[in-house]
Amino acid sequence: MDVGGTKVAAGVVDGAGTVLASVRRPTPGHSASEVADTIAAVVAELSADYEVKAVGIGAASWIDADRSRVLFAPNLAWRDEPLRDEVSGRVGLPVVVENDANAMAWAEYRFGAGRGRRDLVCLTVGTGIGSGIVLGGELYRGAFGIGAETGHMRMVPDGHLCGCGNRGCWEQYASGRALVRAARQIAATDPSAAASMLEACGGDAERLTGPDVTEAARKGDAAAIRCLTEIGHWLGEGMATLTAVLDPDRFVIGGGVSDSGDLLLGPARERFAQTVPGRAHRPPAEVVIAELGSQAGLVGAADLARI
Repeated sequence: MDVGGTKVAAGVVDGAGTVLASVRRPTPGHSASEVADTIAAVVAELSADYEVKAVGIGAASWIDADRSRVLFAPNLAWRDEPLRDEVSGRVGLPVVVENDANAMAWAEYRFGAGRGRRDLVCLTVGTGIGSGIVLGGELYRGAFGIGAETGHMRMVPDGHLCGCGNRGCWEQYASGRALVRAARQIAATDPSAAASMLEACGGDAERLTGPDVTEAARKGDAAAIRCLTEIGHWLGEGMATLTAVLDPDRFVIGGGVSDSGDLLLGPARERFAQTVPGRAHRPPAEVVIAELGSQAGLVGAADLARI
């Protein structure tokens, strides 16, 4: 399961990480019980044709160290919710609950761009920055289960206000939200420089989206390329900071903004190489695109439930 604020995506996943069948349902309103009912209904539907052994649930939320209780989910009706027991009681199967970015990282480590690596950091660059960390072949969760929230490292003192309540968090400078903010600012102050981006959104800068910026950049629009370069540089800065602490041998970059490919990763790699501590005296970490796409969360959740 990959449970988000708008959809419940589920799949039957075999031991090789292959998705054998999948379904999607809208996430129901604001009732925790209704969400558990929806998950149970999806499990019942898929179990009709497959022998299901366990259920893994990846959710955009803080999960406790036992992987049983959702401490907090900003986009769901979960506050200290005993989700594992609620779902297990409905489906009669073992259930594991995991943070969605952790599930994505585990999937890439096992079956995707992290295969063969022992230490890696996966970053989901979307509206914000989600992350999962694998160290020594083990998923890192922290003492209380809510580690690896790297998007909330403070990069700029007294910078942009973040949804977490602090200012200057990394995700305010290296995310889809930051990309759109930079593009809209250019469009508002210098419309002629943003002509291609404005054309994509009907001339209304407030309707400009991340994909609009990426498409304009692919067509050679200088302002759009400048926006992606700025986001990439901030991404590289953050990766250099993480390297000082974790020393991974690979960064795996996923999420919607990563669809821009080397327009983002080129500047990220460049700034990373310029700012990583001891850069002239250490092996460089690789920076690569994730391989499993939108299925990574449910594949990782399933595999974590299996093991």
